[in-house]
Amino acid sequence: MNPPDSSQWVLQIVWLLLLAIPIACVAWTVTHEEIFREPREYCADRSKCASSLLVRKFFYLFTCEYCFSHYVTILFLILTRYRLLLDDWRGYGIAFFALVAVANVYMSSFARLRQEVKSEKLDAKKKEKELSEGGVIAAPSLLSASLPPNPGQERAGKPEVAASRSGRS
Repeated sequence: MNPPDSSQWVLQIVWLLLLAIPIACVAWTVTHEEIFREPREYCADRSKCASSLLVRKFFYLFTCEYCFSHYVTILFLILTRYRLLLDDWRGYGIAFFALVAVANVYMSSFARLRQEVKSEKLDAKKKEKELSEGGVIAAPSLLSASLPPNPGQERAGKPEVAASRSGRS
């Protein structure tokens, strides 16, 4: 299947959203996941300790998901020949920056999701530990929800309720 031309803008947007997914996956995996930990640590060390500025910057690329996503995007543009909005070389430039942007939105969303899941796991472990030590956990929202409302306080400001109580309608 060939990439869409500039007259098929809806299909181009679909390609943009879908092509950014593997770009984000590759960039995230190389820069964050355990399978590439040793090479990433080597690159991080070389990016800090190399004598040449060019060497330091080269090795830094493998530790930064934003930087690395640019190179992954170039690879995917070569493989797919995807262009955005224009059918000449300018379409490659537009596609390049659009794919990097969308891929980084995906990676940021994934990072935030992972952080929330990790936080929830830590909260659950903390509550489990408190329960196993014999402590009782009382959630304030559950406590207040179980108490019946005080009729005098809650309805004092509503004239129609006060009128119905006095027998008037």
